[in-house]
Amino acid sequence: MEHHELWQAVLGEIELQISKPNFLTWLKHSQLVEKKEGDGVALVGLPNNFAKEWVKNRYHKIILGSLRNFDSSIKNVNYAVIHQNTVPEREITSVVNKKQDTTVGIPLPLELKIDPKSNLNPKYNLSSFIVGSSNELAHAAIQAVIKDVGKKYNPLFVYGGVGLGKTHLLQAAGNEIIRTYKNQISVLYVTSEKFLNDVVAAIRNKRMEDMKKKYRDVDVLIIDDIQFIGGKATTEQEFFHTFNALYENNKQIILSSDRAPSAIPTLEERLRSRFEGGMIVDIVYPDYEMRLAILKTKIQNQNITLDEKTIEYIASKVQRNIRELEGVLNKVVFYIQYKNTSIDQKKLDEIINETTQTTSKNLTAQEIIKSVADFFEVPVNDLINRSRKKEVVEPRQIAMYLLREILKLSYPHIGEKLGKRDHTTVIHACEKISKDIMQNSQLNQKILLIKERLFKT
Repeated sequence: MEHHELWQAVLGEIELQISKPNFLTWLKHSQLVEKKEGDGVALVGLPNNFAKEWVKNRYHKIILGSLRNFDSSIKNVNYAVIHQNTVPEREITSVVNKKQDTTVGIPLPLELKIDPKSNLNPKYNLSSFIVGSSNELAHAAIQAVIKDVGKKYNPLFVYGGVGLGKTHLLQAAGNEIIRTYKNQISVLYVTSEKFLNDVVAAIRNKRMEDMKKKYRDVDVLIIDDIQFIGGKATTEQEFFHTFNALYENNKQIILSSDRAPSAIPTLEERLRSRFEGGMIVDIVYPDYEMRLAILKTKIQNQNITLDEKTIEYIASKVQRNIRELEGVLNKVVFYIQYKNTSIDQKKLDEIINETTQTTSKNLTAQEIIKSVADFFEVPVNDLINRSRKKEVVEPRQIAMYLLREILKLSYPHIGEKLGKRDHTTVIHACEKISKDIMQNSQLNQKILLIKERLFKT
């Protein structure tokens, strides 16, 4: 198996374990430069020394573990700085010597060539975005915005859990606007982390006017994961003024978040008000039919052959998000190609369990209760005492459900933890939530978002 194919499979797994902004910032432009069969050492290339040190110090264990999941012969990982050049990959042979910090020349894969002006990745387009009941409203809103830029649904606020296709939809919208209007409408896509970093750099270098020009002169501003600016006063202030400048000039603003504006606890009220003044649409978790359609589309696009029963089994078992679905598919395909054999049920289950397992860390009851309280913005004490406030009924029932599902605590123990309640009350709460999440997509989304926060690396 080629280094590039192995590394793409590894990145697909790592992307499930760390936040999207961190993945995009530190690992998206990485490469597997060399894998020495003799000593079991892999060399990972990063675009600059700062990225190399950051990845080595923060993500070494995750990278080594993911590499070993695909190739058990790998014993260790070293890191080096790489530079983009024009040398074809097939002409590169031994480009690494024994020094760990050697700078080597490796061309970046074509799919990583982001448009420097718009920051958009050309691989994202609306034709490859699978539409189903879980995202059809968001897709329709995007199409309306493309048809009437700046005049309809402004701002457009798209929210939903991790791995549901928000980034794909936003970037596809940007690419479609550029294509439709033949570059007559300028588009800028950034993550909230990039916006924050630009604010910090502008202040440090006394270049605020340059930054204002960059963000306020565009016709369409797209910001991914806007929730991360919450609580960062200077960044919020700058975005507030940028928002106003664009809005007053009928420039289009498209934002994404993991939750609705009203559920971002650290967001300034004036920003929340502006977000809620536009169109808010959600993307919920995909149903079985949509998951099946996504898998079949991916398989067709990659020219892969996979039997129908395997595809249907993956779709039925991987229910949380599209990213996990793609992660399982990538690992299955990699296994079949690497072993040059078909996959049996035992191995398929093993891959699904490895990819979809939420965490290996030990959570405590206190952590779960606090996470639920933080999510709903209610005091922890209101959950654990005998408060009868209406606003804590659902959070308390969800806390009971999660304590039972994740920690397998007994009903009496859960009742003791949450206000010394009778075990029958806990049984009722757990059964109610278990039943409701099958019928209420919003409740299911709340619980999955809480789990993602709990299990986030």
